[in-house]
Amino acid sequence: MVLKRIGPLSCGKITGLLYALIGLVIGAVFSLVSMVVPIPPEAGTQAAVARLFGAGAVIWLPIGYGVAGFVGAIIAAALYNVMAGLVGGVHVELEGGGS
Repeated sequence: MVLKRIGPLSCGKITGLLYALIGLVIGAVFSLVSMVVPIPPEAGTQAAVARLFGAGAVIWLPIGYGVAGFVGAIIAAALYNVMAGLVGGVHVELEGGGS
């Protein structure tokens, strides 16, 4: 079997969702770290900004990662389709399953 074409939009949707999940995990780590790390009292407004960034990381990082993954996968799939047209695609060997 030869993989000749990848649907850019379907590839983008799957990759965007996977990257959003990765962004959620990374955002949770940022949020935890921002709440656990002690901030000196003389930090003033910088402390508030650091805490807000940590709390917002759970929202903004999944969105940013998801959009980047979606756009990157669409571009990669489109480039794959062009290259597969030139050199013939990727050879894939599949084995029959019971389903």
